[in-house]
Amino acid sequence: MIEIQTDNTTYTAELHEERAPETVSVFREMLPLRSELMHVRWSGIATWINIDEIDIPDLPRENHTTYPSRGDLLFYPGYRNDAEILLPCGPTCFKSQAGELAGNHFATVNASAETLRQLEQKTLRDGIQEVVIREGDR
Repeated sequence: MIEIQTDNTTYTAELHEERAPETVSVFREMLPLRSELMHVRWSGIATWINIDEIDIPDLPRENHTTYPSRGDLLFYPGYRNDAEILLPCGPTCFKSQAGELAGNHFATVNASAETLRQLEQKTLRDGIQEVVIREGDR
């Protein structure tokens, strides 16, 4: 389990170690991750964290998707675009100006549709939010 803290809210997410083992392992090495949560420009109702400045080893595509469900955390190691973590908060098609992308679905956030929609609206209305992701209790 991981904890995602932004503003005064903490979300938890279940890691998918069996479905995306290499991605989860690389992600855990990045923790704690202190960064910025931003509204997406291309993908729909979602937010993202740029991790392009982190040295990420080659990762295979595992449990990857272009159409994640609300709360599905995707890890995109930067095959054709910036490396990032995508957090869908509603209908999402993962893409960039390079076209559609597929990210590794490595975790799922435990939050209601309304809670995630409020997070997305906050990034749209107020701009970049500070975010900290850390290992939580197992």
